[in-house]
Amino acid sequence: MKKYLIFVTLLVLIAGCVHSPQVEFLAPTGAYLGQETPGDVPEVFAPGIVSTGMFTRDIAMTPDSKEIYFCISLANYTFATILVTKEINGKWTHPEVMEHMRNPQYMNLEPCISPDGKKFFFLSNRPDPAANETEGDEDIWVMDRIGNEWSEPYNPGQPVNSEYSEFFPSVTKDGTLYFTRSEKESRVNYIFRSRMKDGKYQEPEKLPPQVNSGVTQYNAFVDPDEKYLIVPVNGRKDSFGGTDYYLVYRNPDDTWTEPVNMGNKINTVSGLEFSPYVSPDGKYFFFMSSRIPEKEKLPKELTFSLLEEMYTKPGNGNSSIYWVDSKFISEISPL
Repeated sequence: MKKYLIFVTLLVLIAGCVHSPQVEFLAPTGAYLGQETPGDVPEVFAPGIVSTGMFTRDIAMTPDSKEIYFCISLANYTFATILVTKEINGKWTHPEVMEHMRNPQYMNLEPCISPDGKKFFFLSNRPDPAANETEGDEDIWVMDRIGNEWSEPYNPGQPVNSEYSEFFPSVTKDGTLYFTRSEKESRVNYIFRSRMKDGKYQEPEKLPPQVNSGVTQYNAFVDPDEKYLIVPVNGRKDSFGGTDYYLVYRNPDDTWTEPVNMGNKINTVSGLEFSPYVSPDGKYFFFMSSRIPEKEKLPKELTFSLLEEMYTKPGNGNSSIYWVDSKFISEISPL
């Protein structure tokens, strides 16, 4: 009973934070939630709508960018789910937890929509009813587009999912699936790739050291044309912090260039930089970061009202989603 009450209490907190009855939601209009597009300096994406001060990470969009999905987690991932906001009749809806992601017993994160908009991939630890599971582990799940909705989730099974943890799917135009696998023996995460052939995923291959270049790595985003990967890597000597975003280009012969740090405009001393994404039109790079305001820019005196204000806004130490013009990606290309 006590555990149930904790669940209910936290869900009420989530609902209160995401959709507070005390603050009227003024539906924005225009592309990207009506936000002014950024230049070459990263800015918080949709403050007060997507980036709210809660622990926010991961973002994905339909090909027309009229549906935006993102993730919120609470209590050290005890509660983690995917939200959606949609542009309908020119106005954006208030973010809500999407269908199939509302059970507080399970973690749902890392949405990925295929370039053709027909499939929705995500991470979940729900049990697989098709395999008669009563307890799940971290697997990649899929939903199919049916009209304007998504189907019931299903587990694609082997060879993509295994006895290990698989997460952060990213898909190319030809259906090749990139993902991270955590090997239990070494407890190290590696980036894998599974080709699609005759409608079936092939045996995943661990990508070479140019991609898996650190002590561990997470959550690679693949360009839809498979020209490059953006890989969050931990433990490299040229890192600005615990985990940094690196760019790795794929050569025509399917070899990879050496990784290039994406620079100090993107990477900071933050240890929470491990969720990259490029918008469907290729114009903007979105990324998770837990950067905080510089102390020099804060008032000289801390007050309760100041602490309360910081707590309810992005930049308070919880991760938020940032975006920046993506032109710099081609500018730092080693090719």
